[in-house]
Amino acid sequence: MKKQFQILNKHICYDGFFRLEKLTLKHTLYGGGWSDELSRELFIRGECVGVLLYDPDADKVVLIEQIRVGALAEGERAWLVEIVAGAIEAGETAEAVAYREAQEEAGCQIQELLPISQFYTTPGACGEKLSLFCGKIDSTGIGGLHGLAEEGEDILVTTVSFEEAYAMLSNGSIISAIPIIAIQWLALNRDALRQRWVQ
Repeated sequence: MKKQFQILNKHICYDGFFRLEKLTLKHTLYGGGWSDELSRELFIRGECVGVLLYDPDADKVVLIEQIRVGALAEGERAWLVEIVAGAIEAGETAEAVAYREAQEEAGCQIQELLPISQFYTTPGACGEKLSLFCGKIDSTGIGGLHGLAEEGEDILVTTVSFEEAYAMLSNGSIISAIPIIAIQWLALNRDALRQRWVQ
């Protein structure tokens, strides 16, 4: 089967901080031929970056917590435990965003940056593609309140042991996909990473 699709119509429903498009499309089918016309909404988020801040010497992870409108149905749990992340602005590289966001959101200076993966976060309805990194840091003195006031950010920064961060996956304290993926990656690669980074 030759995989093809056709966008028959595109209407911009909203264009502000984010963009919402309504698409009419059709695509080829595994069994042959073409699908019927489909109507789908597409949330345009752009490309983003997430960075797991890790201190290999202390074996600690930096986590942030902030309110997320997508989780308001969770009540008090709308304040999600996450890792540092941000959008790629025009002219920026993913690496530059990782360094910038680490400073803005957590007050951290990244000493070395390691790419982990690129993936779509919610491809059923959103075009956001995320570049995920692990950043080597010194966690001494890291914590407190951070974020840019002009962006309405109110971010609580904490530093926890790897064991505690991993336990937070099991006990349901972390319910956001990006930190779950990052911490699971660290669990698989932690020994090799510490051999590489610990002096």
